[in-house]
Amino acid sequence: MNYRITHLTFYEYGAPVTVSHHAARFEPREIPAQECQQFSLQIHPEPALRKNRTDYFGNQVCFFSIQQIHTRLEVSAESVVRVARTPAPATVSSPPWEEVAELFRETAPAEFLDAYEFIFDSPQIRCSPGLAEFAQQSFVPKRPLIEGVRELNHRIYTEFAYDNQATTVATPLKDVFAQRRGVCQDFAHIAIACLRSLGLPARYVSGYLRTQPKEGKEQLRGADASHAWFSVFCPSTGWVDFDPTNDVMPANEHIAIGFGRDFTDVSPLSGMIVGGGQHQAQVAVTVAEAPASST
Repeated sequence: MNYRITHLTFYEYGAPVTVSHHAARFEPREIPAQECQQFSLQIHPEPALRKNRTDYFGNQVCFFSIQQIHTRLEVSAESVVRVARTPAPATVSSPPWEEVAELFRETAPAEFLDAYEFIFDSPQIRCSPGLAEFAQQSFVPKRPLIEGVRELNHRIYTEFAYDNQATTVATPLKDVFAQRRGVCQDFAHIAIACLRSLGLPARYVSGYLRTQPKEGKEQLRGADASHAWFSVFCPSTGWVDFDPTNDVMPANEHIAIGFGRDFTDVSPLSGMIVGGGQHQAQVAVTVAEAPASST
């Protein structure tokens, strides 16, 4: 499946900004099931300094600095991405979850060190006995890892209500867990926290999701948004993705932008400004099918 993605971000400042420094993460990842065929990033006002590099987690980042007075910032990212269908792994053939947790209880074998760092607390995710108890309902003794994660994914989907007014990016995880309401970022964080509380490696995935229009209706352009899900590490398979917001295992309708410990590692646009006063961001994302011949 080929997709054309447009991600527009606008900041309107209540007072002039004299200088600003930002990090932008919009470029799709190059992974076995995903190929970024085109990518462009337009920034207005034109930055005085701009540099691209790969961050610690392998995500593509554009650092830029605007050193002229401005009252508006516009960032426009456009991508063409090819996504191959990823077959779901057989749940019963994965190792028992306790064996995986035991593997990471001490320093993991060299071949799994990249996953080892994803069992620890991170800025927005803290393990707790309460989260471990919630997760334990899906991880009975000797249950295959992927089978347990699939059930946990389903329980978050059914037991938590999607409510885009209930939280912000700064809402503590404990509050999300207590009120059982939130958005995709919150649900990914809850799942990761549950898995890490059992000693299982889990990471945050930021990206986009193809939105299916209602029958007989056209897809609304700009009606999509950034999306988030999570991956669990299975020694026999590698990283396996789950989307608790939609109760699915991503196949070919999810486009990955960044991997990290939590949202703070993969925020699409972050930075600092001098001045600006009161300001707000507006974001519009369109994910549309592209012709197979697009390059």
